[in-house]
Amino acid sequence: MTNSPGFRVRLVDWRGASETLARIRTTVFVEGQGVPPAIEMDGRDGDCAHALAETPAGEPIGTGRLMPDGRIGRMAVLASWRGKGVGAAILVALMAEAKRRGLPETYLHAQSHAKDFYARHGYVVEGDAFFEAGIAHVTMRAGT
Repeated sequence: MTNSPGFRVRLVDWRGASETLARIRTTVFVEGQGVPPAIEMDGRDGDCAHALAETPAGEPIGTGRLMPDGRIGRMAVLASWRGKGVGAAILVALMAEAKRRGLPETYLHAQSHAKDFYARHGYVVEGDAFFEAGIAHVTMRAGT
């Protein structure tokens, strides 16, 4: 678990936290960015490690997931908590979990506007931009 002023990040199991994680992702991606629900909820969550950021009172404010192959995704932070280190703490927690699992690297599909955020954490762009759910993305990779 990672503790920071004003929030904490912990790893959670999908089976016990699915409603909470799905609610954050629906708010950020489906309602906020217009991602179709069928794309957002892809049926792979049960196989993933999930990070959950919460206020000290237990209010959920962000999430992300690590797939078994090392792909980090579904990084979502509620708008009122952006710019406060929540996304960085989630990313660091997922990268640490990948390392704990013995994965030599992680990769992700970053929304193009967020590539500088991931670059600050050691991720490097690979290849050209592409569209996923109608949003421009780039593949990025980093060692653990």
